[in-house]
Amino acid sequence: MIQVGIIGGAGYTAGELVRLLINHKKVQINFVFSTSNAGNKISDIHQDLEGSLDIQFTDTVNPNVDVLFLCLGHGNSVKFLENNNFSEHTKIIDLGNDFRLESDKIFDKKTFVYGLPELQKAAITQAKHIANPGCFATAIQLGLLPLAANGLLKNDVHINAVTGATGAGTSLSKTTHFTWRDNNFSYYKPFTHQHLGEINQSVKQLQNNFSSEIIFMPNRGDFSRGIFATLYTYFDGSLEEAKSIYKRYYKDAAYTFVSDNQLHLKQVVNTNKCLIHLHKHNNKLLITSCIDNLLKGASGQAIQNMNLMFGFEETEGIQLKANFF
Repeated sequence: MIQVGIIGGAGYTAGELVRLLINHKKVQINFVFSTSNAGNKISDIHQDLEGSLDIQFTDTVNPNVDVLFLCLGHGNSVKFLENNNFSEHTKIIDLGNDFRLESDKIFDKKTFVYGLPELQKAAITQAKHIANPGCFATAIQLGLLPLAANGLLKNDVHINAVTGATGAGTSLSKTTHFTWRDNNFSYYKPFTHQHLGEINQSVKQLQNNFSSEIIFMPNRGDFSRGIFATLYTYFDGSLEEAKSIYKRYYKDAAYTFVSDNQLHLKQVVNTNKCLIHLHKHNNKLLITSCIDNLLKGASGQAIQNMNLMFGFEETEGIQLKANFF
């Protein structure tokens, strides 16, 4: 039984981690850290956990836990690790963006491995520190990796993706209030979203000669959770050839599946799946990729990485079902 610590325990991703970990047969939650909620019951914040978990938030850490999940705002993981020391055996999984890029992956002699299992599963199994991918980045990369692995990205990639309100976190802003978000739709950070860095990095890891542009338009949807991404690019093969490439690439993937049917978001919400669908129009290949932003895009993938790091079954503790109705 490994001991787990969670930092930033009041946020959406931490809540999802707790919900999954309390049913993980090989894990015990040692502490959940939140300075703003120290002394309060976890179920006071994550109210669906009433009766499932009877521990309180704390503002102190146990430096000897086996694995530490960092669920802090982007840019805050470095600050936390600068001010808190953990034992040599403690493994770290960061759900922020502090260590995802090659230029940022080494911190205080700690080397962070980019934790997308479909890209580098073998490296994850040997890693001590993991940079968990971003949610948009996960959906988009899983849509592109099979083409990159075969050197088939030969032109610009155009992406339009929409995320649910939980993608913005729990902090309130003008665009997260119900009265603004309900029955509404908008774009944000056009062409400049922070996940583009890790997307380009992974594509070039597989196809070093890729020199075209990845053009990304992120959107806010009026639903709570999920990401629905459509990508299109030049492809001179047939649809059947494209399907063969994708199904071959993901044949051993635990959670990524290529569907022959058109997709919709309810198929993946409350699961750790990524579903992919392909459609050919003239010389363009349309790729649809959808995930739950809080699970495959964050906490579910983080536990998937933990399982690989500790030699557990990759799917342990993340057998989830979509709420279809």
